[in-house]
Amino acid sequence: MPSETPNTTTMPIASLLKRGQVKILIVEDDRFLRELLITKLKKEGYSILEAANGDEALSQIKDSGPHLVLLDLVLPGTDGFQVLQLLRESIQNNTVPVIVLSNLGSREDIDKAMGLGAKEFLVKAHHTPQEIVEKIRKVLDEHYLEQ
Repeated sequence: MPSETPNTTTMPIASLLKRGQVKILIVEDDRFLRELLITKLKKEGYSILEAANGDEALSQIKDSGPHLVLLDLVLPGTDGFQVLQLLRESIQNNTVPVIVLSNLGSREDIDKAMGLGAKEFLVKAHHTPQEIVEKIRKVLDEHYLEQ
């Protein structure tokens, strides 16, 4: 008898995490920071996707369906604001929660990102990797409990 593959869109996020099935897309052009975040999040049990620019991010979102996107704003080519705008316009992908993690931090940048649908805005210099993990957990819990 073939085993059934669980439908990950209907399982509670805690169950998915235990199975290593919560997919986080890290969109960061700084390789060192991207690798640091990947290592930290893998230790927490997350499955990691990565992109170094906005075009790669959009492709990963379309093809891999992450549960959450951790998005830098200053990226080569398609920047983070454009990624947010395109996600907002996409019927299929506009429900993926996005946490912005950027060196930008002016009120104007924060308001623009939040207005385009970001769930949280974190300034890189103000948060430790552990605080970022805690924020990811909080956003995932809130987002998937709402559905």
